[in-house]
Amino acid sequence: MEEKKIMTYSQVMAYVEELARYGSVPGLTNIENLCSALENPQRALKFIHIAGTNGKGSVLAFLSEIMKAAGYRTGRYISPVIFEYRERIQVNGRPVSKKELCRQMTRMKEICERLVQEGKPHPTAFEIETAMAFQYFREQKCEIVILETGLGGLLDATNIVSDTVAAVFTSVSFDHMAVLGKTLKEIAENKAGIMKAGAVAVALKGEEEVMEVFERKAHELKIPLVLADPRKARNINKGLEKQSFSYGKYDRLTIRQAGSYQIENALLAVQVTEEIQKRGFSIPEKALYKGLYDAFWPGRFQVISSNPCFVIDGAHNRDGAGRLAESVRFYFTNRRILYIIGILRDKEQREILKAACPLAEQVFTISTRGARGLSSYELAQTAGEYHSMVTAADSIEEAVELAYLCSDKDTVIIAFGSLSWLGEVTRIVEGRSLKGKKQTGRNSHGKQRKS
Repeated sequence: MEEKKIMTYSQVMAYVEELARYGSVPGLTNIENLCSALENPQRALKFIHIAGTNGKGSVLAFLSEIMKAAGYRTGRYISPVIFEYRERIQVNGRPVSKKELCRQMTRMKEICERLVQEGKPHPTAFEIETAMAFQYFREQKCEIVILETGLGGLLDATNIVSDTVAAVFTSVSFDHMAVLGKTLKEIAENKAGIMKAGAVAVALKGEEEVMEVFERKAHELKIPLVLADPRKARNINKGLEKQSFSYGKYDRLTIRQAGSYQIENALLAVQVTEEIQKRGFSIPEKALYKGLYDAFWPGRFQVISSNPCFVIDGAHNRDGAGRLAESVRFYFTNRRILYIIGILRDKEQREILKAACPLAEQVFTISTRGARGLSSYELAQTAGEYHSMVTAADSIEEAVELAYLCSDKDTVIIAFGSLSWLGEVTRIVEGRSLKGKKQTGRNSHGKQRKS
């Protein structure tokens, strides 16, 4: 391929925007067409495949750092991203370079055009990105790839993989019911689809009906199902900067991810590490400790500023909102809480608001973008059913400014509802701090907006 024919980075980003019109299509036909055109790069790779409702990204981060610390060339594939598109595809923690992304995406565009000429459907953005990631990981000679499902499991594009070392399941709760099913059993059955013969299944112990589904699927495939039990964690010490716990034979494992739920994600990663060691991977104990400590995953109960304390969290479903509320109660007892909330239209808005709103003194709503977006005014109307002090902001910038105006040194501002806009919130807050703008306490303007 001649250099002059390769798309520029801006052209790639424009192409990605164009791909949004193809939406989301459950099924493996398109990804099979793409991977076949690439001579099936996924067949040259080994995978730790992760499914679940919440916690996938955090478990992926823990496992990626553990494998990297053990000396393995490690690919990671994630969705959604927080700050930049290239975060989606990483090797040893480094995002794919702009030059390499342009080369890979140019090739993918040509393949898609050829498929359409052959009368086949145009692949979706996620299918293209997944196939491209497999190709990049093969070229980079990755020894293990930590792979996060996009939606569900059985019909997710990532489920084209066959050499799965471990099928990993984080907590399972209600989300994407229109696609995955309206009961926990149906949702679990979809996610259980990532189990493969010859793999080991490792699940965070949870609802009995979910565990029964996993047990049945593992039995059908004649593979072991190992449960990571949060109740077996000992010596738990929670904090905003560091948290520690003991689990199994390991004492005082330390993580730097805040959030009361992160200890569960970490011990699931520990359980997975033990199981893949039995399957030929050499992982020294010091690599386990180092990987857990080094792991960082943005947007998960992350403190991005202080005075006042400003937290961002990706809670975007009923379980995530419940876990957020649990963390707020634990870390910020007797503190003034202000929320900035933005939720996608197809999410369980009432369940999220019902779980979180009672803890806040005031709520600011913002609009989410895209075909699934929900305006701040619509969200404010619904939030008004659960809180008496709700203000619809015209922009994220205005919501942040209003929250600061209503704050004092004992206030905690928490932005949550969707991962899609947390990167923008972070840039606004960090930019505000860099400009040295005074973070005011409550004043007459703030009181006027509240009233």
